[in-house]
Amino acid sequence: MCGIAGWAGREGGPAGREPGLAAGMARTMVCRGPDDSGVWADPRATLIHTRLAVIDVSGGRQPMTAGPDGRTDLGTAAAGEEPSAVLAYNGEVYNFRELRAELAGLGHRFLTRSDTEVVLHAYLEWGERCVEHLEGMFAFAVWDPRRRTLLLARDRFGIKPLYYAPTAGGLVFGSEPKSLLAHPAVRPVVDLDGLRVLFSMARAPGESVYRDIRDLPPAHTLTYGPDGTVRLRRYWQLEARPHEDGLDDTVRTVRELLEDSVSRELVADVPLSVLLSGGLDSSAVAALAARALAGEGGDKVRTATVTYSGYSDNFQPDLVRSAPDAPYARAVADHVGADHLEIELSTADLIDPVARRAVLRAQDVPAPFGDMDTSTYQAFAGVRRYCKVALTGESADEIFGGYSWVHIPDLAYERQFPWVAFEQWHPGTREGLGQGLLSAAFKDRLDMGTYYAERYAEAMAGIPRLAGEDPEEQRAREVCHLHLTHWLPRLLERNDRLSMISGLEVRVPFCDHRLVQYAYNVPWAMKTFDGREKSLLRAAVRDLLPEQVLERPKAPFPVSQDTTYTKALHEEFAEVLADPSSPVLALLDLDRARHVVSPEGGAETRDWLHRMNVEMALQVNTWLTGLGDDLEL
Repeated sequence: MCGIAGWAGREGGPAGREPGLAAGMARTMVCRGPDDSGVWADPRATLIHTRLAVIDVSGGRQPMTAGPDGRTDLGTAAAGEEPSAVLAYNGEVYNFRELRAELAGLGHRFLTRSDTEVVLHAYLEWGERCVEHLEGMFAFAVWDPRRRTLLLARDRFGIKPLYYAPTAGGLVFGSEPKSLLAHPAVRPVVDLDGLRVLFSMARAPGESVYRDIRDLPPAHTLTYGPDGTVRLRRYWQLEARPHEDGLDDTVRTVRELLEDSVSRELVADVPLSVLLSGGLDSSAVAALAARALAGEGGDKVRTATVTYSGYSDNFQPDLVRSAPDAPYARAVADHVGADHLEIELSTADLIDPVARRAVLRAQDVPAPFGDMDTSTYQAFAGVRRYCKVALTGESADEIFGGYSWVHIPDLAYERQFPWVAFEQWHPGTREGLGQGLLSAAFKDRLDMGTYYAERYAEAMAGIPRLAGEDPEEQRAREVCHLHLTHWLPRLLERNDRLSMISGLEVRVPFCDHRLVQYAYNVPWAMKTFDGREKSLLRAAVRDLLPEQVLERPKAPFPVSQDTTYTKALHEEFAEVLADPSSPVLALLDLDRARHVVSPEGGAETRDWLHRMNVEMALQVNTWLTGLGDDLEL
């Protein structure tokens, strides 16, 4: 896993070959690639790479070039010899061994065991259409000196990030906005549209908070041509097909597809683990990983879970969490014979200003998830001390119907993103997650209702459907597609940023496009055949897990229940409110904000959902301070 960046354009631009520019952009991505870095440049393009070595640690250095004869050049090209292609690549292609064999049969010769070299030769063989042959998570850039063309590509679900910014002199790109913002041709301008994206829980593919930066949509390539034209092409999308398998065959197929995905994602030349919450999704991954490793005669699977000091002993159920994670995770680890690690966080870990600044910097912009982000970052950092790669259960809810709002008819059938409808229905988030302290005047200017209506209409127009489906099945298909295109990308981006800040590669077996395509067409009645959420997945792994885990209700990531954490947040927020130069004050209902931190604020302002309003306001204040004159309202 790595970081990539660079630019292309007319000779001498954008910013030409300004001394130190490439190094400055690379420094923003050191956490993504702490093991190595490299730069390739000619008068029209520069490619930058920072490496986290996972496969073929001694080989696979980047940017990787192919010589004029198409053979991989690992630093042996003659002086002045122009390569046929240069690659900067971030990700893992899980079918790289099969592709290497296929390409070798077509005459290609390989010098390394890396998937990077396979991607480079795939481009040489198939050009832009090489992405259609790749299975995995990836984002990459290929500079073709012969055609003076830059190709950017991103995987089918956007697991790996890639941003770009057209400029007067060309095009700048990078794994994260911060890498683009290190380039003088790109400014961090944020206007009202950008703030709508910031506060949105259903941003459209391609949208960015920054006015001049775009997010390359999942399953897309971008071609920047010698005449300065930018062309986007979608190379894959879900298809609506009749589902002809019966229940038993469907359960068996889901199991086989998931087994294959987990097995392929266990390939690494460095230590690997499974992030285990004790819920159905991550437990299924852990059990399948344990079985695959045992079948290969390998080591026990490593698992890791996060908890808080005293959390299990003092746990209080809330609206969405009925029990702590740790006991369930231990039960799974014992059941599958895992080498299990518990990462225990304290309130001091969560309130640590260094950690919270790291979280904000990792994500580039504020996010409304509060201490869930800080604890996720701390957990990833803890896992990284033992492993370089971790598998998660992310995206099972999206494809198998795990979210509570999917099972509430009034919300699922509302002409709105179901999770946004849930947010507006829930008493703790009715004003928007993290938006509870915004002033009425500012919310009127944001007009999130119109924003959501427009995004929803755009999203619905792009959903593949089957003719003749009954209304319940059609709506279930629509909701699944909405989740995959407008909810899952945010979770994947969050995982990528909060893991890569510590140099940890996170893999998501449920995002195998073959599994997602199959599950997309399974009828809703079959996905919920036993009257519960994720019935199909539960049936597919029933023989692998303890009964208590199989029957456990879904629970989101844990949050701290320590009141001293809320007190520390309120004290920090009170200081912000007392400083007239705090930029966030212009966005807040100040009377309400002061009431929240006052002794009279009441218990209703101290639960975890209300606490997120304070945490979001604190992040926004820090972020706006950094923007300065680049905020245009």
